[in-house]
Amino acid sequence: MPEACALLLGGFDGFHVGHRSLLNEAKKSGLAAGLTSFSGCKGGEVFSFEEREIVFRREGFAFADERRFDDTLRNTSAEDFLGELFEKFPIKAVYCGEDFRFGKNAEGDAALLKRFAPCPVYALPLKTENGQKVSASRIKALLSEGKISEANALLGYGYFMRGVVEEGRRVGRTLGFPTANLSVPADKFAVKEGVYGGRAETKFGTFPAILNFGARPTFGVRKKKLEVYLKGFSGNLYQSTINVYPVKYLRSIRKFASEEELAAQLDRDKAQLEEL
Repeated sequence: MPEACALLLGGFDGFHVGHRSLLNEAKKSGLAAGLTSFSGCKGGEVFSFEEREIVFRREGFAFADERRFDDTLRNTSAEDFLGELFEKFPIKAVYCGEDFRFGKNAEGDAALLKRFAPCPVYALPLKTENGQKVSASRIKALLSEGKISEANALLGYGYFMRGVVEEGRRVGRTLGFPTANLSVPADKFAVKEGVYGGRAETKFGTFPAILNFGARPTFGVRKKKLEVYLKGFSGNLYQSTINVYPVKYLRSIRKFASEEELAAQLDRDKAQLEEL
């Protein structure tokens, strides 16, 4: 923990270009930057705690105060919430969006923060793109439609999913398309079900990839999973952690009449990786 810090105050279930404008202002203070980050909010998170820690480190934050948005936090008054923060961290400047609300019943706002804080508070105008506010909810709406490139433009980097490779049914191997199977965290906002072209980062390197997110109706499997075919990879990934980056939505999931028909479609999917 630094001796003095600038704190970005918000929910931060991810980090996007609007948040970066806050960070850029905080950097002008010369102080180490930290931020608050909540999970358990309604609708799911853009990134899980583990995923967002990767993002926060990449952005250069010294620390993240990560909390579950549970009943205790939900019923904490705005003053008590701020009191705990200023007692816990050596905060010398605070940065937030001008619409930031906090505390029980969202009673806290920038005006209260400025009255309470023992340091300068900067409530900055919201960043917009094409006349719309850049927000996590807007990014999630794009992800739900499979519009990955548009979501990435608002994030300022590639959206990804992180998980541990599990033992699968090994059906893909019999088709000539061995896959890595991952469970998506329950509290992570789900992208549109379907097949994507993208890439996968592993301990062996980064590979072009076909991503199948959803059920597997050809084999009568309804449970949603993330299956990833890594082009050019041969090896064992079981129990290792990989990051999967969808880049382009290729097609919807559908039931094929036979395994041969599915394999032919996967060949066509693989060919599209050359265009990404």
